[in-house]
Amino acid sequence: MSAPPFHLAFPVADLAQARAFYGGLLGCPEGRSDAEWIDFNFYGHQIVAYLAPREARRSATSSVDGDAVPVRHFGLVLPMPEWEQMRDKLVAAGVRFIIEPQLRFQGTIGEQASMFFLDPSGNAIEFKAFKDPSKLFAN
Repeated sequence: MSAPPFHLAFPVADLAQARAFYGGLLGCPEGRSDAEWIDFNFYGHQIVAYLAPREARRSATSSVDGDAVPVRHFGLVLPMPEWEQMRDKLVAAGVRFIIEPQLRFQGTIGEQASMFFLDPSGNAIEFKAFKDPSKLFAN
């Protein structure tokens, strides 16, 4: 059974920048839009960038495996080959990572590739991939 798509709304400081970043760089098809918001298809999930410049800001961090991980972030768990392709695409585009692409929790049940970067409005995004995808929720 496939999971239902999630919906996430988040603030941005500039809709044109959001359109270029999510639509252009990340390749998310645009859905409906208005003067104050844009829907994007984020790998089958609906994300909505709302124009709210005063709300757009970087969140607090929490230590995870030695890194300062943004508490407020969203992203995707990709198959490893797609994660590697996305990493290469972001590197080629000159994206500045706040946590460089890396293998985290090496040798454990939760071993995963992870990378964090910010959109133009400071929203943190994580893409990760598990060495063994069946271990996504294992403890």
